[in-house]
Amino acid sequence: TGRIIGAEALARWHTPEFGIVGPAEFVPIAEQTGLITPLTSFVLDAALRQARAWKDAGLELSVAVNLSARSFLDTQLAVEIPRLLARWGVEAELLELEITESMLMTDPARAEATLDRLSQIGLTLSVDDFGTGYSSLANLKRLPVDVIKIDKSFVIEMAVDASDAAIVRSTIELAHNLGLRVVAEGVES
Repeated sequence: TGRIIGAEALARWHTPEFGIVGPAEFVPIAEQTGLITPLTSFVLDAALRQARAWKDAGLELSVAVNLSARSFLDTQLAVEIPRLLARWGVEAELLELEITESMLMTDPARAEATLDRLSQIGLTLSVDDFGTGYSSLANLKRLPVDVIKIDKSFVIEMAVDASDAAIVRSTIELAHNLGLRVVAEGVES
């Protein structure tokens, strides 16, 4: 329909010396130095503040936040998120947390327990960059996720590459058959 239904919070570090620094460069450093926890808190707070502003303007838009591996497995996340939701008066279903397939595979049992805790809050949970990791279909069917985001490496060339088109089409059908929503990343045309 062309109607906007949500947005994604993307962290960028604006520096006078280096310009815009992407998360691929600063998130690993934040994880190594222990600064990932305050960075995640800042991003969640900013995203929920924006969701509140949209709601006050008459728009009910969800906002997605990417989690790093360390943030995803932090047990305090399931405590902090309800506090932030209450602070901004935002319903849980308007916050989407994105995790990657590789995060699910590092410690599958712990990942499943974490997803269960986050799912009980009522958040939307999505698997980002789907198709590039190593998760099995068995994992996909048992994990409490709501959305898969097909990696842009398959989407970008699907209009000219029959294999990519088949992968995207099959992934959409599989996800829908499992009751999941699908987002295609990297749509340019």
